[in-house]
Amino acid sequence: MAKADTDSPVIVLVRPQLGENIGKAARAMLNFGLTEMRLVSPRDGWPNPSAGPAAAGADIVLEKAQVFETTAEAVADCAYVYATTVRKRGVTKPVQTPEEAARDIPRQAGRSAILYGPERSGLETEDVALARTIITAPINPEFGSLNLAQAVILMAYELSKYADLVMPTQEDLLPPAPQEELEGLIAHLERMLEPKGYFLPEARADATRRTLRGVLTKPGWNHLEVRTLRGVLSSLERKPRED
Repeated sequence: MAKADTDSPVIVLVRPQLGENIGKAARAMLNFGLTEMRLVSPRDGWPNPSAGPAAAGADIVLEKAQVFETTAEAVADCAYVYATTVRKRGVTKPVQTPEEAARDIPRQAGRSAILYGPERSGLETEDVALARTIITAPINPEFGSLNLAQAVILMAYELSKYADLVMPTQEDLLPPAPQEELEGLIAHLERMLEPKGYFLPEARADATRRTLRGVLTKPGWNHLEVRTLRGVLSSLERKPRED
């Protein structure tokens, strides 16, 4: 059996029902760098024409997906098997949160597999029995139902914290404007406020000016923002146009 990235866990969907959900799970996986999916007896067979559109471009995950008849066969090469379930279903095993499991998985020698059950009923007792550990997320006890892709992305995100993923490209931030430009903005605003009596009474004028300066210097405006604000002030200074 071919192996992919042996440092990353295998995502095993046990008896998944809808092709759309398989595709959405693949999308969730690839978002966070997971590429190996295994399917156990998918209800509608495999490949499923509904999976591709739902995957929204995560075709590599679907193309590499392997199909097995039983859960035991799907995890036969894995040293650590985790079962995701909100209930223990009568099986006594260690229980971890997604965060705890994601922290441990990269440290372990050997492959890890994470089991997800069918959409309607979740993992059966015999599936959970194959696992060493149960993964359960803290969740609203009054509404503990996650769809398949949500369950996958919850764990995939936690695993991504320990992977070498790159943050999405961010727009370069401009440096703060030179002090000279900022002083020009402050002087401009003070000049407009002076005739309006903003700095009265005189006894409070210095304190009012300091407070105003603090407000204007705190954001760290860049030079484009300072120029925009100067333009706003200049527009306010102009007399209204006569129609």
